[in-house]
Amino acid sequence: MTANDAAGPTLLPAAALAGRNDPADRILATAYELFSRRGIRGVGVNELISSSGVSKATFYRHFPSKDALVLAFLGLRDQVWTVDLIVAEARRRGTTAEERLLAIFDVFGDWFQREDFEACTFINVLLEMGPDHPLGKASIGYLTRIRGHIQALAEEAGLNLPEEFARSWHILMKGSIISAAEGDALASRRARQMARWLIEHHRSL
Repeated sequence: MTANDAAGPTLLPAAALAGRNDPADRILATAYELFSRRGIRGVGVNELISSSGVSKATFYRHFPSKDALVLAFLGLRDQVWTVDLIVAEARRRGTTAEERLLAIFDVFGDWFQREDFEACTFINVLLEMGPDHPLGKASIGYLTRIRGHIQALAEEAGLNLPEEFARSWHILMKGSIISAAEGDALASRRARQMARWLIEHHRSL
């Protein structure tokens, strides 16, 4: 089994989307790959148009602005990364809520080894655009949704102060992603150990 197989669905659904005849899908597939790898400001509209093989009129008919396309990209990223990869795979790997929480870092461990690992898009866009920019605000919203998934698992596990737990757990998630981007091959394992301590702490409160 390869790292990509272990980590579940691909993080770059460009091939699947690009194979469709709908121009909007081709544009979004192109944007997903380029934005994921190079950020928002590093990719211009002209490149998006030429790489997706559509006319300028077609592009703006489906996406009135670059920001509109970025918002669609963030929504797709939430589905592909948060829901289909992290949450679904962690739930598949664990038989109890506590095991599912810890499995998040097992999924991360596989993800960190992938050639297409590009850290957390929502963090990247937030830092690139700033918290007051509409795209930064959208990224904050998606990060909040991630905490919501964690809080739900904490409630299933019967942990005390599940909202506080989710915030602390999210710090471990974000910290491990940054550490992996720095080159720490054991980032997910270190975070998983700290995660065990956090679970124990919230059971004893």
